[in-house]
This record gives sequence, structure tokens and C-alpha cells, in this order.
Amino acid sequence: MFIRRKLLSGKRKYLYGLLLFMFVSLICVAFSITGSDDFDIARREVLLRQIGHEILFQSGDSISRVLPVKKIAGNEYQISFENAFTFQPDSLVNTTQRLLAQDPLTNDYVVNVLNCVDASVAYGYAISKNKKDDIVACKGRRQPIACYMINITFKPRGIITAKNEYFLGGMLLLAFIGFIFLRPVKPQEALPESQDTILPVSRNIDVFTLGSMLFDAEARKLMINGTSTDLTKTETRVLRIFALSPNEIIERNRLQKEIWEDEGVIVGRSLDMFISKLRKKLEFDPDIKIIVIRGKGYKLEINV
Repeated sequence: MFIRRKLLSGKRKYLYGLLLFMFVSLICVAFSITGSDDFDIARREVLLRQIGHEILFQSGDSISRVLPVKKIAGNEYQISFENAFTFQPDSLVNTTQRLLAQDPLTNDYVVNVLNCVDASVAYGYAISKNKKDDIVACKGRRQPIACYMINITFKPRGIITAKNEYFLGGMLLLAFIGFIFLRPVKPQEALPESQDTILPVSRNIDVFTLGSMLFDAEARKLMINGTSTDLTKTETRVLRIFALSPNEIIERNRLQKEIWEDEGVIVGRSLDMFISKLRKKLEFDPDIKIIVIRGKGYKLEINV
């Protein structure tokens, strides 16, 4: 349970850090989009002036001026001219398509050529990103010389739409990450309370509880009431055999073989010496004794 809570806490910390990083990234992207849009809008106005220039040039006018481009609405611009001129619809369509293809903010747009006198529409057409949706009529009919204005209305896509797409994409990504990290998991089968609250020591096969004493075979220590007693390597090996089989008779020959046979030498009196040393170190708990079973061996006796 403790480990599970710790892992969940770690996941949440990671997620919060990721959310903060994504939030800062979205802010940076928003500012970068704003700067990019400002540049692209300025570039669009230059392209519109270029359209006006080529229209005059195609009509045979290389002297009169294209007046300043006006932004008359959020996405609508007006190109006006110093003098009257004539235009060929085919050339106007081809020119606007060729030049506005260089505008990264432009997909769909509508072009209306207005008479300066009454603002009536002399000619108009619509261009779409999907070519089959283009609306272009009256090609091949040259228009008379007159004072014209060209209004071009762009489908909203620039600043607001681009920012919304980035913001929406970022929010969807955050929602997906949150779902992955915080989705409910199948609960594991709960351990009995007595096992769930036991210290990690009990899960270590080299740590044994002997009465009121704790025997740590790996650390080679006996602990009782905060006091620690060191054991030698051989004392640890002997006591571990007893701890694995408390209140059971351990044959003398088995002890000698398991402790000393791998060293190639078995010394009979050495076992008695280590048993004696262990008895003294176990005296702190009177309920723990190593007793001799005559003719058989020894037994670690623990009175509960």
C-alpha cells in the first residue's frame, strides 16, 4: 500500500511538471504565432500591391500609381488606383492565384471588382483551397475602361484561427497525458492487515525474529531494545541454521558439515566453542536458549 501510494505520488509530480512545461510552451507558441502573423500580414499587403501593379501593367498602364492598400474589415482588403483602367478577367484570376499562393495565411478568398462611382460589383469570383469549389465566371470578357477598386476578402484563418488550433491541440494533448497518468487502475488484492503493516524487515529472508530479539544475518547483528550485538561470520552461519528451524533438533553432524565442510576441515571442538559464544549473546532474552540434546545435537528453544 505504501509503495503504491508512493508511485502514484511520483506520477502526479511528474504530471504536474509536464503540465507546467506544456503551459509555458503554449504561451511561447502563442507569442511566436503573434510575431509570425504580424510579418505575414505585412507581407500579404505587399502581395496585394503587386496584384494591383500587374493588373495596371496588363492593361497597358506602366505610369499611374497603385494607391495604398486599405484594410476595410478584419479579413477584407481594398486595392484602389490613381487612374481608370481596363482588365481581362482571366488575367486577374491567374494573377491573384499566382501571387496569393505565396501567402501562408491564405486558403480561400473572394475577389470583387467594384465600380468607384456606386460601389456596384463589376466582376467577382471565389477561389478555394479545394479547386472543385472555385467559382469563376465570365472569363474571356474584357471589361471597359473605368475607375475600379478590387476588394479581396479572406476566409478567417490567420491569427485567431491558428492560435485556436495550437491552443486546442495543446489542450487535447494535456487531456490525453492526464488520462494516461491518472486513469484508474485495477486494484490489487489487498493483503491482510497484519502483513500490510509489517516492516520491510519481515520480507527479508535473512532477518529473523527470535523472541524479543531481531537477528539480521546479512548485517551479522543481534538487536534487542535498541541495542545491537555484532556476530562473527561463523556465529552468524550457526545461528542462521537454528533460526530456520526454531524448536527443532539440529544434528551435530549437520552443523559441522554445513559450517566447515566447504573449508575442507571439520574441527569437532570448534562447534562447541561457537555454541558457547552464541549462548552468551542470547542471554539478553531469557526465553531464548540453545540446549544440548544428548546423543542427537542441539536445539534453539524459544519460549513464547
